[in-house]
Amino acid sequence: MSTSIKQPQVITCKAAVAWGAGQPLVVEEVEVNPPQPEEIRIKVVCTSLCRSDITAWETQAIFPRIFGHEASGIVESVGPGITEFNEGDHVLTVFIGECKTCRQCKSDKSNTCEVLGLERRGVMHSDQQTRFSIKGKPVYHYCAVSSFSEYTVVHSGCAVKVSSIAPLEKICLLSCGLSAGLGAAWNVADISKGSTVVIFGLGTVGLSVIKRITDGGADYSFECIGDTGMITTALQSCCDGWGLAVTLGVPKLKPEVAAHYGLFLSGRTLKGSLFGGWKPKTDLPSLVNRYLKKEFMVDEFITHNLLFEDINQAFNLMKEGKCLRSVIHMPK
Repeated sequence: MSTSIKQPQVITCKAAVAWGAGQPLVVEEVEVNPPQPEEIRIKVVCTSLCRSDITAWETQAIFPRIFGHEASGIVESVGPGITEFNEGDHVLTVFIGECKTCRQCKSDKSNTCEVLGLERRGVMHSDQQTRFSIKGKPVYHYCAVSSFSEYTVVHSGCAVKVSSIAPLEKICLLSCGLSAGLGAAWNVADISKGSTVVIFGLGTVGLSVIKRITDGGADYSFECIGDTGMITTALQSCCDGWGLAVTLGVPKLKPEVAAHYGLFLSGRTLKGSLFGGWKPKTDLPSLVNRYLKKEFMVDEFITHNLLFEDINQAFNLMKEGKCLRSVIHMPK
């Protein structure tokens, strides 16, 4: 006797589609393909707007595209061979994955997966194809997540199972910005008690590094703006001998960094930080649990809660500097 196994089908749902650089997003009906091997399909519950979404929307040339990468959701279906996830699991999406088998993933010195690193071409990691379409024409991904859609497909290595008691409308911030800031301080800089700190850029990432700013030559400085010219200023603000400048912003223009060599001869160090040094699958579940124990703030960074149809308002609020994080609530 044979038993039939229900196979995931194409889903038609709403997504906020960017048709051109800087153009308002348009809520469209899109088709979302079933997950392929090593993939899962997620019903997005909440997604927050990150500054890097705006930077890419304004400057990159891959369109039409569905932006969004900072999100929480529930697994709707899994692709062939998936055993890590089940339907109904609560997950966070992540813009860099963790395959757990490459040299970088096996090292405790890096969180930059060689297999599931930052995806820049608007396609899936597995087959370089899209899972979104409108009337048969492809719609491209962003960071292999594309959370500005009611449903999205991600590589299983780019999703993290989290506690089902954690509020999805809050912890979406931990899938990118807030974790990046916390990790920059805790992991990358490894700030010691009593150190002096200077922060350049007080958005969500900057504020989550540390709340108090002290005067004088700092032990640590953090460049959270995405302005490569500001990196020199961050280096100059550090003290001689051991001053450490950490850069974690995403530049819109002029990605090259220029600094006088004397700043380094004096003992200063410049260090980059991607996602705060966290290994997503290894570290995020425990970070969510620490939030549940109230070891650090999350809720206070949410300044606006918006409906999906008001997503362009979130873009305007961030462009005008009137918010920290806007959480966009997807239709139930």
